[in-house]
Amino acid sequence: MWAPTTRRQHSRAGLRYASDLTDAEWRLLEPLLPRPRREGRRRAWPQREIMNAIFYVLRAG
Repeated sequence: MWAPTTRRQHSRAGLRYASDLTDAEWRLLEPLLPRPRREGRRRAWPQREIMNAIFYVLRAG
């Protein structure tokens, strides 16, 4: 059963989409992703936005 504490912890209020990563989820995922290289072109989009897009497509189909 959802307790008030648990409900706040898993709340998705304030996110654009239900599939967007919360700050806590991003802190877990970020160390697992490759770091940007020093040479070459800079990334056009932040990694977090790319992951949000991937999760959106997986959830929405």
